[in-house]
Amino acid sequence: MDAIILQTLNGLDKGSAYALIALGLTLIFGTLGVVNFAHGALFMIGAFCAVTMQRILNLSYTVLDPTKKDFLGNPLKVQTPYVEHWFGHDMGAAIINWSVPLSILLAIPVMLILGFVMERGLIKHFYKRPHADQILVTFGLAIVLQEIVKQVFGANPIPTPAPVQFAGSIDFGALIGFAANTIVYPYWRLIYFLFSLVVIGAVFSFLRFTTFGMVVRAGMADRETVGLLGINIDRRFTLMFGIAAAVAGMAGAMYVPINSPNYHMGMDFLVISFVVVVVGGMGSLPGAVAAGFLLGILEAYASLNEVKALLPGIDQIIIYLIAIIVLLTRPRGLMGRRGVMED
Repeated sequence: MDAIILQTLNGLDKGSAYALIALGLTLIFGTLGVVNFAHGALFMIGAFCAVTMQRILNLSYTVLDPTKKDFLGNPLKVQTPYVEHWFGHDMGAAIINWSVPLSILLAIPVMLILGFVMERGLIKHFYKRPHADQILVTFGLAIVLQEIVKQVFGANPIPTPAPVQFAGSIDFGALIGFAANTIVYPYWRLIYFLFSLVVIGAVFSFLRFTTFGMVVRAGMADRETVGLLGINIDRRFTLMFGIAAAVAGMAGAMYVPINSPNYHMGMDFLVISFVVVVVGGMGSLPGAVAAGFLLGILEAYASLNEVKALLPGIDQIIIYLIAIIVLLTRPRGLMGRRGVMED
């Protein structure tokens, strides 16, 4: 039982990332009808927003510290971060410590602008083109963005730690009645799961309870009719592209303590995220979220030693196996609209 609970937690952790990326992908496909293969690159850029924020907050200047001396008795030169100089030592150190959560403040405007530029500058020219053309151009864009990041930040992973308050692990088993140290799980993975629930809830609330969101949902269902009502639906869809990019960016920024960011991390998540979207149903936001968590949990269960002993290699193919079964039995996905991707 403890192994099952642990793997469930692992599945929710993986499913959180899958669901957030798939949610952005589905927003873009549902509003614009574009298959965006550059969405994984947006996740990667969000991760490097966290790296950039950490570097900005650690910018420092050299001062002489009279309390520290070299072997000749001269004051040593020490590096003092500007934030500690501006806000005081304790407050500055706290700001640096919380650089990963604070990176969301950088990721949101950066991703909104990047999403707007991508949609207006490139993707709008492919709305009426076949999906194959959309895949090729967005995949090419993803490679360009990946190489730019590689050139700027280098090819090696960059460790970006969580705040020290959440750097350790929690005895999760003791909280639910198991013996101490039976189920020990990292704090930040639980934080990431809760963060994903907040973001998903915010997106669904925005679409359901705001006038803007209701117009967008109406446009997703019948774009021409909404346009005939005098509403500039294209402008709203452009903003939704930016919101989808921001969701991917926030997901990447908060993920860096779990997986040190590197230039190819977007590609690592891209294929799986598209599988999640297809399984959940193209254009279905609830389907994307549900499939993300479902496939994350199934992938975690498939990695159990008992399962791998019975079915060697199942942990490597379980997601694709589920996708094949779903596509053979229900081509539009678990919660997809009738007629979408069924031709």
